[in-house]
Amino acid sequence: MPPAIKRKKKGEGQWALGYREPLNKNEENKKNDDGLNVRRRIIDVYSKAGFDSIDPADLRGRFRWFGLYTQRRPGIDGGKTGALPDEELDDRYFMMRIRIDGGQLSGAQLSTIADISTRYARGTADITDRQNVQLHWVRIEDVPAIWEALEAVGLHTTEACGDTPRTIIGCPLAGIAADEIIDATPQLRDIHDRYIGSPEFSNLPRKFKTALSGCTSHCTVHEINDIAFVGVVNETGETGYQIFVGGGLSTNPMFAKSLGVFVKPEQAHEVWHGVTSIFRDYGYRRLRSRARLKFLMNDWGPEKFREVLEKDYLGYALPDGPEPAAPKERRDHVGIHSQQDGNFYVGFAPRVGRVNGELLGAIGELAARYGSGRVRTTIEQKLVILDVPEENTEALADALAEHDLQVRPSTFRRQMMACTGIEYCKLAIVETKQRSMDLMDELEKRLPDFDQPLTINVNGCPNACARIQVADIGLKGQLVVDENGDQVEGFQIHLGGELGATFGKKVRGLKTTSAGLTDYVERVVRRFDEQRTEGERFAEWVRRADEADLK
Repeated sequence: MPPAIKRKKKGEGQWALGYREPLNKNEENKKNDDGLNVRRRIIDVYSKAGFDSIDPADLRGRFRWFGLYTQRRPGIDGGKTGALPDEELDDRYFMMRIRIDGGQLSGAQLSTIADISTRYARGTADITDRQNVQLHWVRIEDVPAIWEALEAVGLHTTEACGDTPRTIIGCPLAGIAADEIIDATPQLRDIHDRYIGSPEFSNLPRKFKTALSGCTSHCTVHEINDIAFVGVVNETGETGYQIFVGGGLSTNPMFAKSLGVFVKPEQAHEVWHGVTSIFRDYGYRRLRSRARLKFLMNDWGPEKFREVLEKDYLGYALPDGPEPAAPKERRDHVGIHSQQDGNFYVGFAPRVGRVNGELLGAIGELAARYGSGRVRTTIEQKLVILDVPEENTEALADALAEHDLQVRPSTFRRQMMACTGIEYCKLAIVETKQRSMDLMDELEKRLPDFDQPLTINVNGCPNACARIQVADIGLKGQLVVDENGDQVEGFQIHLGGELGATFGKKVRGLKTTSAGLTDYVERVVRRFDEQRTEGERFAEWVRRADEADLK
């Protein structure tokens, strides 16, 4: 028999291995012109000549480098998502994502966002699960004026989207929480100021998500970021960071892996630079579906990744370091809690992150009246007002409640989150925001006494912006067939996801129409409440429950 022909393995488009020729349209677009260069064209050309003047390669590519996506044209149903060409899905308006690194907002910054929302975005505003604020209905003609207003108060949209280092999330109570391990604010700002907007990292294989926190609640969900710095104390009593690399969800979820190191605060920017450089140089650029850092980490493993980082990028070895303590049961910062300085912070819940310009203005006024004016966004689509004297806390809670902002929300309001959905998003298949609000309201009526921790995450497509795989009840939007045989909006159901432990279980055939969603959730929550043992979490119950009880 003739010898078997050995097929040459396809390269993954890794720059460090000599693969410099673009292997797909996105890579070609980035090679043709750095995404950062589109800013000048927006200011000098597109904002003056209007929407029709925009080069398609900028419109659907480089605009993202400045936080701009065309939003979905109204009236296009979910069955056409992915089937229509972009030019038919595109509206002539934009979603704009405002970076809020660390979730930190001054009174002036919040007031500016509120004014921009009212003046340029038809009053729209959503708090995202990465601490940003998203606006809608933005016209290209107004973008330079919006940037000017944001930059006047120290905000911007640079690299809020695109194949770039996106918003650096941090604990909203950094420097404030009484029990924090380390205030990561100096390191977060250092990384931001050194590298955001730098051509050194403006052409990564895909998006790159950073978390940096010393929070004992682990509110930045380090397990699902590309790189996460987690506050720890080493055996000699020094505070620093453990590093987790390669987390991410979407259609192929993976948890980040610890590098087992100890990073001193002054080394944080060097380590971030090294990890980001490895992603730039060794990331898989051939297929967009395999371009996130998690795939490289999955192939290399943490030992090899650490070795390459230390030998080829840092030039020095990092000492071994401890792993962080377990997170608290609820990772958010909702409620009234004490600060280091004797004041209090007040965390409260809008309805699945949906706010508006007028409401943001009212929140700013309350923060100034009852606190110092400082406000924080969280990665759970919530908000926190800081620096409130104890005698003002209940008055503030009452004033917030007048705006339907709950300081002591039900479990369902506290722990429900939703992505943008078909209302604006071109990738979505189903409606999410209003569906989630309706679900929340109905569950509060049907289960008024239920008080166990329970996360319900609602996503309009498979891409997991709302983190469905790590929710107790994760709802992935898709079209389903109802009892009449008609194709309607619905959800595939994931059950029992836990951050850092396990992804949600998919029970065979477990789907629901949007119309039947509330009945399903009520049914499974009642069964959990009836069957749970003392202290048992929903995810633990799911692992032992009969499959019939999950349906």
